[in-house]
Amino acid sequence: MTRISFFIILAAFVLSGCGGTDDPALQAPAGAPTQQNLIADETPELPVATPADESEPTELVEESAADEEETETAEVPLILAQADVPEAKLDWKFTEGTHYQRMVPTQPTIGGADKVEVAEIFWYGCNHCYTFEPFINRWAENVPANARLVRIPATWNPLVKLHAQLYYTEEVLVNNGKIAEPEQFRNAVFAEYHRRGNRLASIDAIQELFSKHGVSEDDFTKTWGSFEVAQKLRIADDLQRRYGITGVPAVVVNGKYRTGAGEAGGYPELLEIIDELIVRETVR
Repeated sequence: MTRISFFIILAAFVLSGCGGTDDPALQAPAGAPTQQNLIADETPELPVATPADESEPTELVEESAADEEETETAEVPLILAQADVPEAKLDWKFTEGTHYQRMVPTQPTIGGADKVEVAEIFWYGCNHCYTFEPFINRWAENVPANARLVRIPATWNPLVKLHAQLYYTEEVLVNNGKIAEPEQFRNAVFAEYHRRGNRLASIDAIQELFSKHGVSEDDFTKTWGSFEVAQKLRIADDLQRRYGITGVPAVVVNGKYRTGAGEAGGYPELLEIIDELIVRETVR
């Protein structure tokens, strides 16, 4: 085959592009270099890696020698976000069901939820309330900062309810600055009933007691029959039914726990129970 014929056949092969053909006329002649051979002939030889000089020491890199910063980071303990965990249960001295009762559901209180409320339910004519008075007064002088003492008068019958109205009239007049010595007045009411035999069984007898402590008849009358006092009486009546009060003095802590001297075993123990229940409500 002439040189010219060979180049004609080669040109036809290139112009056929990527598509294949079975025409024998267009196949390369025997002995001609193929495209694969051409590529192989043009591929330069790569240098063959030779082993390093055995005389040079080989440096070994251990995994422990990895990036120091990454290692330090890996060793930092992972701290997960946690919700506030309540304190471990304390070793309580008093027992629910024996020294106090839990009310279910929890009942309303007079004040807000900003403090643990200790409510004393009492009656001026109750001998036990009269005996308990100096104990609760001393306790109130050092009441915990997160607690408050409130008093709720009993309202069981007409005489007891009359004394409840006396108490709320007293409370409003104290708040309005009409009674200068609140504790002295309160002690005078107890003394009038228990030491002088004055049962304070009428409005006139009650008004006379207020008059002895500087309250004018007009201030007494307006306060005694006021909407404010009537509203306080309704609340007291509702709360003692909710609290299940059957005797006084009784103590209710935060509308949840009810106790008394009989369950506690005495007045000093009752005050200890009150303190423990305040702690219970604080750590819950």
